[in-house]
Amino acid sequence: MTFASLGLSDSLLRAIAEQGYDTPSPVQAKAIPLVLAGRDLMAAAQTGTGKTAAFTLPLLQRLDGGQPAARGRCRALVLAPTRELAAQVHENIRNYGRHLRLRSAVVFGGVNINPQISRLRDGVDVLVATPGRLLDLHGQGVVKFDDLEILVFDEADRMLDMGFIHDIRRIVRLIPEQRQTLMFSATFSREIRELSGGYLRDPAQVEVSPANATADTVEQWVYPVDKQRKAALLCHLVNEERWEQVLVFTRTKHGANKLSQQLEKAGIRAAPIHGNKSQNARTRALGDFKSGRIQALVATDIAARGLDIDQLPQVVNFDLPNIAEDYVHRIGRTGRAGASGRAYSLVSADEADFLAGIERLIRKRLPREEIPGFEAEHVVPEGRVSPAGRPRSNGNGNGNGQRRQGAPRGDAAGRPGGEGNGRRRRRGGQGRGAAGPRPAR
Repeated sequence: MTFASLGLSDSLLRAIAEQGYDTPSPVQAKAIPLVLAGRDLMAAAQTGTGKTAAFTLPLLQRLDGGQPAARGRCRALVLAPTRELAAQVHENIRNYGRHLRLRSAVVFGGVNINPQISRLRDGVDVLVATPGRLLDLHGQGVVKFDDLEILVFDEADRMLDMGFIHDIRRIVRLIPEQRQTLMFSATFSREIRELSGGYLRDPAQVEVSPANATADTVEQWVYPVDKQRKAALLCHLVNEERWEQVLVFTRTKHGANKLSQQLEKAGIRAAPIHGNKSQNARTRALGDFKSGRIQALVATDIAARGLDIDQLPQVVNFDLPNIAEDYVHRIGRTGRAGASGRAYSLVSADEADFLAGIERLIRKRLPREEIPGFEAEHVVPEGRVSPAGRPRSNGNGNGNGQRRQGAPRGDAAGRPGGEGNGRRRRRGGQGRGAAGPRPAR
């Protein structure tokens, strides 16, 4: 199958080729014809499989050739939960729409609102926005939705999860009922599916991978370690494996700042990125990470839905997320667009319940491996996977106060928990992964 066989215009096909893509990913192959046909759509696919292009390409084609946006109006609205994701989506729209006469803009908080007001006054065909800033602009009379034709929720589950539900309801009340509505996400819980029923009309559904599945291109490990030794273990891994680029996730903003400082003191170039940082600081940190000026970008979950880094070799969960679905999005920052990736989780005994929840969600037992010199004094209980793929507890579920009893067990695939000879297998890690076929983003 080719992009041409999906019914896309010559102008879009030219832009796709200029981006270096030639074959649509499964979600693109299924979603694009449905969007072109005007259907409402709910689509779920693993992160890194090209969901953005799956709605961007047909959206642009549907708008192309129509009446230009009137002053202070927009014809298509894409809602995104984070500034980084909004900026990424807008970049895709600009890249794919470069040969079309369509105007686009992106608006989000944390930056001066005046340039955004100026950009919207003449009207835009496609507006990408975070909910809060969009409502601010509407409240000032800068943008109206009378002519809106298409509404897109990108990372819909996260947006409704992050406390945006009231803002979203306000926005939906402001826009025409007669519209095309698209919901794209990596995961759709039962609650999100039920909630979406109020926004979509007879939607087509596309699900190209099991719900909440992790990509086959990402290898995953759990490294049991006592909480107070996590920073030392991370420094050891960066230096021992010669990692040039690693994205590290913490649970809190304070934790991200503290860990970044610890890495810097150990001689590892690092920077934090989270919601309390100004947009300029976040943009600078991400730019430094992509260019190699820093080795470690320490992020909270706000970054899990918006960072798109070509062939990022590895991700580290310094803290496990307390929402299991966030694990899927975190490790989805690596192994994107056909490249290989690795995900490491540094897990202390008090995180045993979080780990069990993640394994239940992804229906997979994650292999444990202890690093010589960093063996955990308090064991992280090992689960076992039932025939249906659901992990079950194998010990004290809360993991608190359990002492180590002998050597770690091997995993179901025969991988030893520890080398036992003072050495461990090299994972590589300084490379950026071998790229396979690249789905358009």
